[in-house]
Amino acid sequence: MKQRVSRGITRGTPRQRAQLLVRDVPHELVEVLKKRAAERGRSAEAEHRLILEEALGPDTLDFWEEAAKLRAETRGRKWTNSTDLIRQDRDER
Repeated sequence: MKQRVSRGITRGTPRQRAQLLVRDVPHELVEVLKKRAAERGRSAEAEHRLILEEALGPDTLDFWEEAAKLRAETRGRKWTNSTDLIRQDRDER
């Protein structure tokens, strides 16, 4: 497998990148990918890479870790109905 070194998008540190070959992709899906890439001024390869990074990249994993921490930190907390807060704010004006 060929590898190249490039700068990481999320952290800006050098890292090796592998090539990925996806087989048996429906022709219609490829056409949608090409159209989306063209609309955004990118190659189909760059658009594919961006889709993979957005879906599976570290930021996505970090989000779920942070969400789990926030749920743990706020577990058992008493919540105020937001409608009540909005009414209170409106009435104070």
